[in-house]
Amino acid sequence: MPEGDTIWRAARALQAALGGRTVTAFDSSLPSVAAAARRFGLVGGPVACVEAKGKHLLVRFGGGAVLHTHQGMTGSWHLYRRGSRWRQPAHLARVVLEAGEVVAVCFRAPRVELLPAGAAARHAALVRLGPDVMAEAFDAAEARARLRAAGDVEIGAALLDQSRLAGVGNVYKSEVLFLCGLDPFARAAGLADDSLDRVIATARRQMRKNRDAVSRRTRGAGPGRYWVYRRAGQPCLRCGTKIQRRMQGDPPRSTYFCRGCQR
Repeated sequence: MPEGDTIWRAARALQAALGGRTVTAFDSSLPSVAAAARRFGLVGGPVACVEAKGKHLLVRFGGGAVLHTHQGMTGSWHLYRRGSRWRQPAHLARVVLEAGEVVAVCFRAPRVELLPAGAAARHAALVRLGPDVMAEAFDAAEARARLRAAGDVEIGAALLDQSRLAGVGNVYKSEVLFLCGLDPFARAAGLADDSLDRVIATARRQMRKNRDAVSRRTRGAGPGRYWVYRRAGQPCLRCGTKIQRRMQGDPPRSTYFCRGCQR
């Protein structure tokens, strides 16, 4: 699943290509979205802005309507020049938005909805989000309080709960906890404030430094992009202990960790 840094980059690219431009065509394979676009009169009006909120991407239109997409495990936004060949089949397109020569296509996103003016501010999935790791304005104390409120939930699972800290996904969960030397299966409420603060600061630092990266990495220079993620059975790059993989959370997700470094 794309994580907050990926969605942030997509929003930035879409904003640069579409922000302030007039919508010249809009289509969707989803009847409800296509009908809403006609009802809201999107064609002929401007794209006000494009922004990311955690793993959610919002295209705001001049009349107040908001296109809300969540990419899940399969979705992606692409930008093309009008008339150029798409990199995915047309039948996988959920939304096609044109602004002059620019064509923005949302492929395979499991969640696509066009919200009327004001609805995004009340949308349950958006209202429940915790502090956004990628945002310029970030409330670390609020993020710590939300993680601590997870109680008996393991810290690895708590980090994937978007109501506690928005934007963190499975890659950063494993990498951040390794870098902090923390057991992914420790109770969130049992961690000291300084440990939770370290987790939050490390997640924010790692994700924000990857905003402009061609490929995501949590290690410095050298071979390999990650310390533990997808390295089960291989030696830890710090202590040589074999990296382990266990399923965690509901629904279960893979967690990678080093028993020698994370206690």
